Amino acid sequence: MASLSAYSSESAWAASADEARYRIDGDIAPARNARIIALDRRAASVARRVADGPWAKARFFTCGNRGPVNGAGAVELHEFDGTPAALADLLTDTDVVVVLATDDTGRAHAAAIGRECGARAIMTAGIVLGDGFEADDAVAALRPHARVLLLSADESDVYELLTALRV
Repeated sequence: MASLSAYSSESAWAASADEARYRIDGDIAPARNARIIALDRRAASVARRVADGPWAKARFFTCGNRGPVNGAGAVELHEFDGTPAALADLLTDTDVVVVLATDDTGRAHAAAIGRECGARAIMTAGIVLGDGFEADDAVAALRPHARVLLLSADESDVYELLTALRV
């Protein structure tokens, strides 16, 4: 025979003082170091708007060159102020890399960044913004490397994904 509970529901029981001692009240630690890399001009515009968010130690970058990429060293990245950044250097002590794309101009960079993150066991996410098929090659380049690959027409999904990743 089941015993009668003093609580009217499971929710009331879970909210009780007896159960409160098991609750973790501390803040969830944000990702140690997050890097957000915009592959093209429109993605850079989105990244600049999103960069004003409440991010912990996130750093935002844009891709500078558009030519063929022969390795991680050939990926030319810049901080928003124009300061150049080497991919290998910015991946040191990085927990998550989020790649933003709106078209196919950065597909070679997406693949090179994904390969380098994979070799270092860095979690990689890709967000491809657009309504049509202007970024099919970028999606194909990211697919083998990204644990999370979001195709969206809504720019606010960038903010939501960064929040979900605790950036």
